Amino acid sequence: MKKVKLAYGKTNLEVAVPDQAVVIEPRYLAALADEKAAVMAALRQPIGTPPLKEMVKSNQTVVIVISDITRPTPNHKLVPWLLEELSHVPKNNITVINGLGSHRANTQEELIQMLGREVVDTIRVINHDAFTKSELVKVGTNSHGSTVYFHKEYVNADFKIVTGFIEPHFFAGFSGGPKGICPALAGIETILDFHNAKMIGHPLSTWGVIEGNILQGAATENCLMAKPDFMLNVTLNGDKGITAVFAGDVITAHRQGCNFVKEHAMYEVEAPFDIVITTNSGYPLDQNLYQTVKGMSAAAQVVKPGGAIIAVSECSDGLPNHGNYAKILKMRQTPEELLEMINDEQFSMFDQWEAQVQAMIQVKADCYLYSSLDEETVHQAKLKPVKDVETTLNQLMNVYGAEARIAVLPLGPLTIPYVK
Repeated sequence: MKKVKLAYGKTNLEVAVPDQAVVIEPRYLAALADEKAAVMAALRQPIGTPPLKEMVKSNQTVVIVISDITRPTPNHKLVPWLLEELSHVPKNNITVINGLGSHRANTQEELIQMLGREVVDTIRVINHDAFTKSELVKVGTNSHGSTVYFHKEYVNADFKIVTGFIEPHFFAGFSGGPKGICPALAGIETILDFHNAKMIGHPLSTWGVIEGNILQGAATENCLMAKPDFMLNVTLNGDKGITAVFAGDVITAHRQGCNFVKEHAMYEVEAPFDIVITTNSGYPLDQNLYQTVKGMSAAAQVVKPGGAIIAVSECSDGLPNHGNYAKILKMRQTPEELLEMINDEQFSMFDQWEAQVQAMIQVKADCYLYSSLDEETVHQAKLKPVKDVETTLNQLMNVYGAEARIAVLPLGPLTIPYVK
């Protein structure tokens, strides 16, 4: 047996796994020796645009879009460095918009945690609200016939900056880039269209795919209707250190970042596995079960049909109890029935996409969950509760045999395995 540390909440969970288990982790990249110097250099020598400082005039209104607390983007570093580069712009000309998509608003304490007290005290910071029509403005209709609404202050700003981080994404191919605008700043109607059952169920709506991915295509098309003038994206290692910086044009610079991530964060395996143990890479990504579907989806890429997935995720924020995800999971008895309901074109509810992906995984494999949730809640989410990971693993090895193929993803979706 060998010991493996699984990311869990703000700590780790150590488990013993058989020696034959394949441990799939990101190829470790050290954080940049001087993160600030690297970011400043990228702002001054960007990809596909002039230097940031030259582009922004001192009399312009500037919006900086950030990702919310469910993402590990180092906003507390990036935003102060951006403000330093924009020192010629008066502070009251600058607004930071927290790109929530359809997530809950972040509290003042959370915004301080995300941005640092100085930014919150000196710059106007607002939460995007996808549900209030008066906060939104229509920017166009895309080729799928979807009406595109974005946050009006973003649309009306003279100069638009989007920040974010790039990692493989379970249906958009990669995070960052255009996704920092759509769905982050979109109205709920646009978000629902963007995550509809056909989009989510498309075979190319998956990890690491850009070409032919209709979701990434829609994000890009929508984003370009109110194109950010400048993008600052980073890549991160397992310790949340910055490993590379991609700044400049929201499409060109993002694509370079995606190529970099594909090289370092995707992992080829020879054949699928009977049992896959996964995480959601710890806090802040494993705050709820809704986010944990990403870690389960990473495992589903390499589990055998009829195999088993054990997800290890703290879920300190519950399922969560806001949004519709928990409600949708209770609407039908089985994953198959859930998929049938969601695939009906008459059905439309925000958060259905997460329930759809979860159900698609469960149709393929049995799903177990080790978390801080009570057993009843786990059962209601259609998963099998786990009291002890090693005990469950041993029980599953009795089912699949002592020679069962086992994989472990200690950092969950930070590394995406795929079968050769």
